[in-house]
Amino acid sequence: MLDLGYVREHFDAIEKMARDRGITLDLAPFREIDTERRQLITSAERLKAERNRANEEIAGKKRSGEDATSILALMKEVSDRLKRDDVRIAELDERLKQFLLTVPNIPHASVPVGKSAAHNVEVRRWGAPPKFDFKPRPHWEIGEGAGILDFQAAVKIAGARFAVYKGLGARLERALANFFLDLHTREHGYTEILPPFLVNTASLTGVGQLPKFAADMFHVEGTDLWLTPTSEVELTSLHRDETLDADKLPEKVCAWTACFRSEAGAAGKDTRGIKRQHQFQKVELFKFTRPEQSYDELELLVKNVEVVLQRLGLHYRVMLLCTADMGFASAKTYDIEVWLPSAGEFMEISSCSNTEAFQARRSGIRCKQKAGKSEFVHTLNGSGLAVGRTWIAIAENFQQADGSIVIPEVLKPYMGVDRIPVLAK
Repeated sequence: MLDLGYVREHFDAIEKMARDRGITLDLAPFREIDTERRQLITSAERLKAERNRANEEIAGKKRSGEDATSILALMKEVSDRLKRDDVRIAELDERLKQFLLTVPNIPHASVPVGKSAAHNVEVRRWGAPPKFDFKPRPHWEIGEGAGILDFQAAVKIAGARFAVYKGLGARLERALANFFLDLHTREHGYTEILPPFLVNTASLTGVGQLPKFAADMFHVEGTDLWLTPTSEVELTSLHRDETLDADKLPEKVCAWTACFRSEAGAAGKDTRGIKRQHQFQKVELFKFTRPEQSYDELELLVKNVEVVLQRLGLHYRVMLLCTADMGFASAKTYDIEVWLPSAGEFMEISSCSNTEAFQARRSGIRCKQKAGKSEFVHTLNGSGLAVGRTWIAIAENFQQADGSIVIPEVLKPYMGVDRIPVLAK
């Protein structure tokens, strides 16, 4: 959430942000509400000063035995007016808050202005696409051929956009998550967290998922609980409404969770396979930082993600997203995209963002040095990695002509096998 004072004083910057993000943002209601609110506050302050003077006059009259009835009657009217104004001010405060909750973050100055993903900027690449002497198959064909993916069973259990992993396919999913967590905790300095997979409305509002993206999530009927869309939600709320010791920042945490998304508006998009599912697993990286260190920490966050792909031997590229392709809460985002041989193109496998103070202001997370004033922390998040999409990348990039999958060297201790064979015919 943006600061109320900033929005009030920087309409030009807010309007430019909306244009750059390619969204429609009507500031007229904000102006009307804010103007009425400030007028009422000014009026209330004047009436309170008038009441204070009158109270002194009433006290003087009572001491001298004079009649203060007329002044008392007038002050009752003033008190009634103040009560009505206080109620109205509270209503306007809530309307301003609800408006601000729908305003996206302002992109950092280094973010390229663009109208779509076509205007994202490639920063670097690593590795090269694998070469095959056969036509590479898509992951769903490989998975079904090896008997490690079962979509029909998933439909019976839950419906479309779910998958059942079997045997070595299930073990590969688990191996990837364990490898990610071991790498980030042992080498990159993150503390592992295992949070609830159900989150409340306050937690979702704090990160910017609510109120704007309610249709993208699953709500548990009759409760204040939702299935988590990403553990960024839980990790942010570890410190909701707290003041952190600035000298102990950055604080780095990571979590493996299942994630649940309704994929509203994604009909007909990536319907084959496991690329876009209602349920998927992800290892999330998260940082609480001081404002002055957040952009250095963003670059380190991206490097942490790149190390995973390098250890796995997967060809990837890093993309700096343009203004129109960034998430609602982000001030700057890098996408890391991995190569998919079957499609001959890159697929997003991680998104690393600095939200600056946007989430911290919504969540009430501050930091304070011993001899300084408190300020909102900056929060950063990134997938380190999305487990299912890494599963896809390994199946496709390490597939063999006979339909088997060679296991990358770093995963062999987790898998206990060198390859996933095809089903015997």
